[in-house]
Parts: sequence; structure tokens; C-alpha cells
Amino acid sequence: MIDVKDRTNQEVEEDVGAGQARFRNEAGYLEETLRQRQGLIQAAALVRLGDVMEELRDKVASIGAAADYTPPECARRCETVGVSKGNLSTLSTVLLGIMAGVFIGLGAMLCTIVTTDTGLGFGLTKLLGGLVFCLGLILVVVAGAELFTGNCLIVMSWISGKTSTMQVLRNWGLVYFANLAGSLLIAGLVFATMQYTFSNLGVGANALAIANAKVNLTFGSAFARGILCNLLVCLAVWLCFSAKSVPGKILAIIFPITAFVAAGFEHSVANMYFIPMGIFLAGKPAVVEAAGLTSAGVANLDIPGFLGNLIPVTLGNIVGGAIMVGVVYWFSYLRQERTVAAFAAAPAAKAEAPAGNPTSQPKAEPIMLGMGSKALFDVLSRARHDTAFLASLSRNPEEALKEYDLTPAERAALASGDIRQIESQIGTLDKAMQTWLIARLSQEKW
Repeated sequence: MIDVKDRTNQEVEEDVGAGQARFRNEAGYLEETLRQRQGLIQAAALVRLGDVMEELRDKVASIGAAADYTPPECARRCETVGVSKGNLSTLSTVLLGIMAGVFIGLGAMLCTIVTTDTGLGFGLTKLLGGLVFCLGLILVVVAGAELFTGNCLIVMSWISGKTSTMQVLRNWGLVYFANLAGSLLIAGLVFATMQYTFSNLGVGANALAIANAKVNLTFGSAFARGILCNLLVCLAVWLCFSAKSVPGKILAIIFPITAFVAAGFEHSVANMYFIPMGIFLAGKPAVVEAAGLTSAGVANLDIPGFLGNLIPVTLGNIVGGAIMVGVVYWFSYLRQERTVAAFAAAPAAKAEAPAGNPTSQPKAEPIMLGMGSKALFDVLSRARHDTAFLASLSRNPEEALKEYDLTPAERAALASGDIRQIESQIGTLDKAMQTWLIARLSQEKW
């Protein structure tokens, strides 16, 4: 019996030991399985993180690639827009001009309200007013409208010979008076709302003070402020040409426009709202009293006072926008390209001139070309007529171009077969060169 009992205990111990061993094996298996699954989860997470990072990198790269144009590209875009504006129909020009006057008036109205009784001090109040005034140009650029001050940049297409003098003057004239009509319309509507009674006549007093200060500027001060104003406005428009997205355009507008308003510079179209509003309010004794003025103190708030401000400010706006931005950037980025185009077009013009008395033909004006530009034209002319040279240009561009004094950019474009920098000149070259270039541009290589 003892042997049986001992054997039974031994068997039980063996069974318990076997069970424990099995449990340890199963526990180890489960632990190993969990470890493997955790490794797989971590690996999957790393793969997903890598995919997310790659997607993010691609998005950032695409945003970077699409975010802006270079200054030379902005110049070409501005020139192209100038051509479009010069060719815009009279009805469209007038309607869009009226809308621009309304938009700028809305910005001026918001500026008046926001700068009333702020208690922030002079500088911060001016800064806040400039920030909200941006509404006007944002609406013009994003919604679409014809604004006289921005249209001063049409001079870029005019200098290139793509817009005639009559087209420029027609656009400026129509847009200017359409802006005036839109500004007077919005000023009349805002006055009819009795908005000037807000804040115990504070809004009206502020509007009256703004207008009264403007009509009491000297001619020289108004002219100088007009120059600086449209320098900043046209720079804002120029920066908008660099942006491909609406947020980019808005951001480009904010700082220059805020700067001109905060600095107290003079915008002719904005004054088409501010001063008429002041003229309306000068007939309200309660508003005049609230502004701390007298009837004698607002004596210049009339039509002669309005014109006395508008004339020098408009002239200053033309100088600041057309000359200090448009002309300067044309000479900086388009002069060399357009002189090459003129050089290329000269032989065709001579060939198409009617036969007859040589003295009846216009005398050719000398064209100044940079060495690189002339060399580029020489290469294109030779490639157009010499198929062997064209073939060598395709096979071994470095050898084919070594004797030409090209700029690095021109040499790289010719070597790669990418001649996009010539695209902007196609419209001004002679017909044969146009046809040849279009054929070349339609191919990946020469």
C-alpha cells in the first residue's frame, strides 16, 4: 500500500511538473507571439509614418512649386494683363470701374468706423485702420474690378509696344471716372443709412475730420503723399502677381496697403469716398459740433476743395505707380527681352516695307542689345536656317555654342532645348521666326 501511495504521489508530482512545464511553454509561446505582434504593429506604424511623411513632403513640395512666380515672371504677367486691360470693352471697363469705386469705398467706410473712439493711441489706431482698409483692394483683386491706381501698371505693356497710347489713355479715363461714380454711389448710400449717428455722432465726427484734413493739404504735400501711396499700392498689386492662391494674394496685399493708410498717404479713389462723405456731413451742424469744428473750419469741404485735393493726388498716384513701379520694373526685367524682339522683327519689317522712294520709309531707330541677347538671337537665326547646326546643337550643345557669348541662363536653355524664355517674344517676332519657334517649343528637344 505504501508503494502504491508513493507511486501515486510521484505520478501526481510528475503530472504537476508536466503541467507546469506545459504552462511555461504556453506562456513563453504567448509571450513570443505578443512580442512578434508588437513588432509587426511597430513596423506597420513606421511604414505608415513613412507614408505620411512622404505625402507631407510631396504636399510641401507642391505648395512650394505653386506658391509664387519669380519677379521676371511677374513682369511678364503684368505686361500680359496690361494688354488685356487695353483691349477690354468699354462696357466691361466702366462696370468693373464702378465696382472698384464701390469696393474701395467699402474699405474706407470700414476704416472710418474702426478708427472711431478706439482709445488705442495714434499709432495703433492708424495701424488698425490700415489693416481693415485692405478690404477694398482685396475685393478688387480677388473679386475682379478695374482700379485706376492699380491700372497705372499698364505702362509696362505700353513701353513694350503691345498697348497703344490711346488704349492706355482710354483705359485710365474710363476707369477713373467709373471709380468716381462708384465711390459717390457708395458714399451716398452710406450717408443715407445715417451711419454717421453711430457712437453718439462719433462716426460722423471722425469721417468729417478725415475729409477736412484732406482738403486742407497743400498741393505739394498732397502730390508727395500721392506718389508714396501708389508706390505701395502698385507694389501690393505687383506682389499679387507672384501668388497663385487667394490666401497668397490677400497676404501680399495686407502689409503694403496697411502701410500707406497708417502713414497718412493719399489715394485718389479712396478720397473719392472720404471727401464727398465729408461734404455731406458738413451740412449737419450736430456732426460739425461733435467733431469740435465750426462752419468756418469746414469751409474747404466743397467741390473746389475736393478738386484741389484730387488733382495733385491723382498726379502723384500716376508718378508713384506708373514710373516708380511700372517703368522701373520694365527696365529691370523686360528691357533686354523686348529689345531682342525688336531686333528680330526689324528685318521682317524692312522686307515688308512697300517699294518706292527710300526717303518715304521711316528711319530705323538704333537698338541697344546686350551681348548675351544678341548672341541668343544669332543662335536662333542660325538654327532656323542651318539644319546641320541644329543637329549639332541637339547632339553636343556645349561644342555648338562655345563660340557664342551667351549668358548662363541662355546657354542652359539652349543646351536643354527648353526655350520658354523665348515664348514671351513669339508675338513680336516676324512670321517665319514665329512658326519656327512654335515648332521647336512643341517638341521636348530641338
